[in-house]
Amino acid sequence: MYVFTCTINGSGRTVNERLRLAWAVMFRRHDPDDVPGAPLHLDHDGHRTRIKWHRARRRPDDPPFTARRIIEAMRLGASVEVDLVLHADRGYAVLHDRTVDRATTGVGRVADLSAAQLREVSLRSNRGRPLYQRVLLLEDLASLLADVEVAPDALLQLDFKEDAAALDDVAVEVFATAVAPFARNAILSCGDAEAVRILTDAAPGIRIGYDPCHHGAADAAMRSRDFDAFVRAAVTASPRAEMVYLENRLILDADRLAFDIIGAFHDAGRLVDGYTVNRVDRKSIPMIRRLIDLRVDQITTDDAEALAALG
Repeated sequence: MYVFTCTINGSGRTVNERLRLAWAVMFRRHDPDDVPGAPLHLDHDGHRTRIKWHRARRRPDDPPFTARRIIEAMRLGASVEVDLVLHADRGYAVLHDRTVDRATTGVGRVADLSAAQLREVSLRSNRGRPLYQRVLLLEDLASLLADVEVAPDALLQLDFKEDAAALDDVAVEVFATAVAPFARNAILSCGDAEAVRILTDAAPGIRIGYDPCHHGAADAAMRSRDFDAFVRAAVTASPRAEMVYLENRLILDADRLAFDIIGAFHDAGRLVDGYTVNRVDRKSIPMIRRLIDLRVDQITTDDAEALAALG
């Protein structure tokens, strides 16, 4: 068998890489998980709560950020999240950590690795086993979805794990170009409101999310019990955000003190995502039930199938 490699359009993507993405799409069309009853949402008392596949996981034993699950989610109309970290060429790796050591076969800081170097790195399973799945870059997402019939309601959350200080003109341009083909089915989120503004201003059509819980803000709100001030600050910081992402512990602490923080954000014209339910079990089910009673709009989870089964 002959194996050949050549670079296409100077992007660092090889013929082999393009073939790999094409095969991922083809095999996905015959995936046995693509069946009725996919874990998309829960309906309760006239309100629909979407189920978001955290780090592109449908089940807790799924490795994060695989092409297979991203494609599946977008075809089925799921809400699915991936993380973005800047690499040395000022593009974005689909990874959570700032280093590659834990989640991949590589070593070092993502910021020190080029796109070509990252393309040679494989993801690891949750038990550390190398997988036949290369690390994805942001521009790969458009390639993955190009031949897929994306459901109208599908939503791909791009969670930028850094802040505005990490961005420059090149990084912003790379982002805008990479997301343009699927912007209408994407939402950008970050814990830094200025980064949200910069990136979404450059990407027409992309939806806007904001996580106001970072940098100790959630802990400060729980200590002060001034949840009204927390809501006002979040709305002011990111005035165009349609979705806010709140830690579940913050939502439930406010509820314990008779403050409906979800309702307050609804009154301000925001949808609310509550994160993260790692596993649906006897310990987490009462929390989930309460979030649904409070009319949370979306729940982030690694256990989407079990969460859907609660309905």
